[in-house]
Amino acid sequence: MQHLEDMRRSTVLFHLARHLMYHKYRAPGEAPKLHLFGQLKRICRQWLDGGYLRCTGGTYPAQLLYQEIADMACEKIKAAITATLVGENPIKAILDPYTPTGSTALVNFTTSKTNRWQTDPGRCHINWAICDSDWEREFCRIAEAHRRVRAYVKNQNLGLEVPYVLGSTRRKYIPDFVVQVDDGRDDPLNLIVEIKGYRGEDAKAKAETMRVYWVPGVNNLGKHGRWAFAEFTAVYEIEEHFNKLIQSHFSREAV
Repeated sequence: MQHLEDMRRSTVLFHLARHLMYHKYRAPGEAPKLHLFGQLKRICRQWLDGGYLRCTGGTYPAQLLYQEIADMACEKIKAAITATLVGENPIKAILDPYTPTGSTALVNFTTSKTNRWQTDPGRCHINWAICDSDWEREFCRIAEAHRRVRAYVKNQNLGLEVPYVLGSTRRKYIPDFVVQVDDGRDDPLNLIVEIKGYRGEDAKAKAETMRVYWVPGVNNLGKHGRWAFAEFTAVYEIEEHFNKLIQSHFSREAV
């Protein structure tokens, strides 16, 4: 590990910016956009010097040269860059050409899972919410009790999947719930809800993908209503946070 400790910061910065340019800002088969290197290097320097990288437990910045770690770092930097360009260079989602939309009317399956919630037919088209935890059962109760919730559904066999990247691995994220909320406008707000206890790097990557890419991308299409994303991580505070979230959207739209 001595060689990692002794590696110059300028060397780490060069390799991180190069990795970002080659792997995050180059389409397959295209030449690297060398004119971006100076800008990307400045951004990487801000990321390194701004306290976004924390090395603990005997680790060193030079470990950013390892491909898996470099991929994770560069994905975070790219997401931050994308978030700053909202409004200037809008993202648009690319839908599945064969099944661009779905409906709860098409859901029909059997299950042996016993952890489930019998839904209120006035709030959910599907008679059972198949839950992965007691936390999700609690959210079903909260959603059904809230006067601003028009409808909700557990995302089980609906086909709603979101691609995301963790390190160099491409994965698919299946959100927990879709909730339709009356936030004071003519068209309801479609809220993607994730119930998560432990937030590891995988959970952080999913949430970042939803907030930076998926929600802006779908909203910019302008054909599928308004969407937002929420993540609840404390079971005893879900109801309080859900109430505050809906109230914040209602107040924002009412202004």
